[in-house]
Amino acid sequence: MKTELDLFENATNWKSYWASFLSEFIHGDVLEVGAGTGGNLRHLYRPTVDSWVCVEPDSELIASLQTSIDGLAAEFSGHIVHGTIRDLPDAALFDAIFYIDVIEHIEDDREELELAARRLKPGGQLIILVPAHNWLFSPFDASIGHYRRYTQRSLRDVIPTHLVRKQLIYLDSVGMLASLANRLILRSSTPTAKQINIWDKRIVPVSKIIDP
Repeated sequence: MKTELDLFENATNWKSYWASFLSEFIHGDVLEVGAGTGGNLRHLYRPTVDSWVCVEPDSELIASLQTSIDGLAAEFSGHIVHGTIRDLPDAALFDAIFYIDVIEHIEDDREELELAARRLKPGGQLIILVPAHNWLFSPFDASIGHYRRYTQRSLRDVIPTHLVRKQLIYLDSVGMLASLANRLILRSSTPTAKQINIWDKRIVPVSKIIDP
């Protein structure tokens, strides 16, 4: 069975789409929590980055993550921490911390984001991407270890209150309909690579046009 990372590895339209909203935050010292195989790096990396720390707890993904780091520009300063945010040195602080499709996998999301907030430099940014709408929770979500999906309100509720919330937006409004079809009609525990390709190549471009 393909994993979540395998299925979405080549969803380049989708990754380029959400990454386009983040350029202003990618600078200085960056932390990516749950970096996986490094599939997001080539979409997120900017020359404005001084250092990039990838935290990943799954030992089976570390080699692929290192390969992704090695494949970036020679000046890219990437470092892997095999573990969680708790395993970082006490003095490690960051200008930007990314959770890209990660906190839905963490049972105590509130505690995780409290830990992340303590790692921000003054003026630092916490950037979170999550699947939307718990009423879309499907067998696929359960099969890949999701505890929940989010609304803007439920995400706001777990973000540390002392952080200034700059922006909360929904993306891929057309893809939401595809997710609903999967939940109500297909009831598939795992979408096929073909379905992911259709979504990425045909549905995401339409969402880019009509999303608010």
